[in-house]
Amino acid sequence: MATTVETTFRERLTRQPGPATKWLGVLLVLVALQFGAVMQTIMSTVPWGTIGGALPATAPWAALAGVGDALADLPTLLARDVIPNQGYQVPGEGWQGTFMGLSPAAAWGIRVSLVYLYSFGFVGWLGYGYLVFRRHYRAADWTPYDDMLGRLDGHRWGQFGLVVVLMFIVMALFAPTLGPTTVQSNIAEPFSHELQYFDENAGEVTTILVGEANLQSVSKGGGGRNVGPMQYDRYDRFHPFGTLPSGKDLFTFMVAGARVSLFIGLLYISLAAGLAVVLALVTAYYKGLADLTVVIAGDSVQALPQLLVLILLSFVLSDTWIAGIYNGGLLLALIFAITGWPYLWRAVRGPALQVSNEEWIDAAKSFGQRPVTTMRKHMLPYVVGYLLIYASLSLGGAIIGVAGLSFLGLGVNPPTPEWGRAVSAGQPYVATASWHISLIPGIMVVIIVTAFNALGDGIRDAVDPQSEAGSNEVAAGGGGA
Repeated sequence: MATTVETTFRERLTRQPGPATKWLGVLLVLVALQFGAVMQTIMSTVPWGTIGGALPATAPWAALAGVGDALADLPTLLARDVIPNQGYQVPGEGWQGTFMGLSPAAAWGIRVSLVYLYSFGFVGWLGYGYLVFRRHYRAADWTPYDDMLGRLDGHRWGQFGLVVVLMFIVMALFAPTLGPTTVQSNIAEPFSHELQYFDENAGEVTTILVGEANLQSVSKGGGGRNVGPMQYDRYDRFHPFGTLPSGKDLFTFMVAGARVSLFIGLLYISLAAGLAVVLALVTAYYKGLADLTVVIAGDSVQALPQLLVLILLSFVLSDTWIAGIYNGGLLLALIFAITGWPYLWRAVRGPALQVSNEEWIDAAKSFGQRPVTTMRKHMLPYVVGYLLIYASLSLGGAIIGVAGLSFLGLGVNPPTPEWGRAVSAGQPYVATASWHISLIPGIMVVIIVTAFNALGDGIRDAVDPQSEAGSNEVAAGGGGA
């Protein structure tokens, strides 16, 4: 009888390097095209200045910050200066300063379309990389992940959530490129920047401060005091979502707010999920006193009204140094993590307890395997799928929670954009011609939260096939609810 000799991944890669080399080469090209934009996102999202101020002024830190700034200045294919959309129209001569002389709306639309085309192409190429790995380099012909992906492939509701979530992530990552203008010039420091426009009365091109132009482009109801969606203001600036009551561009405000919401949500999920998984594995492995202690701690946190705690801590800690990091974003993420970890812990506690009673766990104990190794190798993979389900649902809840706090004037400090603040600013104009100020951000919050919930449903049905047949009891039991 012939015996099958198992080979390592490195040996399989050495034996057939062609497919992997081609895939990696295309991936490096895709990364290089937008590497400067990626570094710009990292340098502008992470509060490097605040972190640096808290650390000693050492040469390595200064050198690291300098390298980051240099990489952020690298030219990229889809940069604003490659496809500019800000310009002015001269009678008889057309548009000046825009991409190929197109209208600002057309130039902006081209840039947005290329960004999303590139992003979805990049994600698709990553998916193709998994197919290359499965076809040429994976030792097993079949794994449970194949069935999970197959079930997700036919889950239209989950696919809808995945597409919308990806669009939201792209909006956050490419916020400086997607906006028709920049946060720095239009929102943060409008009176420190200028723009050119054609003055019909003077018959020539003149210059005006962006802040003064914003005051002439406010949306405060009818009577000529409104710049609605897909309209130009008197200074030839295109506004896809219209303007705010302050005259600032709403679309630029929204894409920058998406970055803030994503930063808070991901940091919250990372902290809460990490704590929840560690506690779930420890309590499931040791049970007894360890489980009782965490149950009491979790019940104590859950007994507190989360919204009230969020409001109270946001107000009490608003003047502390931690509230200055990312304009309150880090503080919000920490508060969400402190008050939200019991929900994720209870969601994965059931699966952790279930797998801890399996025979292979007892076998690992009898062979003297270290508890940490047993938890990591034999228990963690079983829990991860359920964690993804509830993490997706919790992310949507965090986004709507941040928006709600900003609506109440808490949370992220102005002038940092946040969706809830736009809803609050447009509340007095809901029944006027400036309805867009509240309605568009409100609809986007609903769509994003629904998408995260849909993605969670898709992951649940992929991980637990019995839930797809409507077995709610099994799904609830497996999820630890």
